[in-house]
Amino acid sequence: MNTDYIHIILADDDEDDRLFFTDAFDELKINTKVQTYNDGVELMDYLNAPDSVLPQVLFLDLNMPRKSGMECLEEIKADTRFKDIAIAIYSTSASEEDIENTFVQGANIYIKKPSDFKKLKKALSQVVTINWQYHTNGLNKDNFLLRL
Repeated sequence: MNTDYIHIILADDDEDDRLFFTDAFDELKINTKVQTYNDGVELMDYLNAPDSVLPQVLFLDLNMPRKSGMECLEEIKADTRFKDIAIAIYSTSASEEDIENTFVQGANIYIKKPSDFKKLKKALSQVVTINWQYHTNGLNKDNFLLRL
């Protein structure tokens, strides 16, 4: 694995949200490589390809056509090849049910999409600089929802 940069993937069907996301990383002073996918089918096709480079952090929108973020989360967690990927749910939904379901399914953190660019940059910076090994060992509901 290349450790010179942090490999990040976003699966989100909203083109504006994908642009907002990549622009935020462009402005952050963190060495990242960001790939985006339009939906869960494209994401899973990439992850399942034999030559794919797995990300360190995967941002998943919940509400996508063809295959939802929840379906992707379940598939990823069922496959041991993906055990080292930190999964950040990245959704407009703040429903307790969505937060609870993604927590139970094994996501690492839940981020309600900020509408403000400055808050987005702060959230992405926090998520990418988390020591995931430590964070996932002590995972509990209190540190699951990222509060901005």
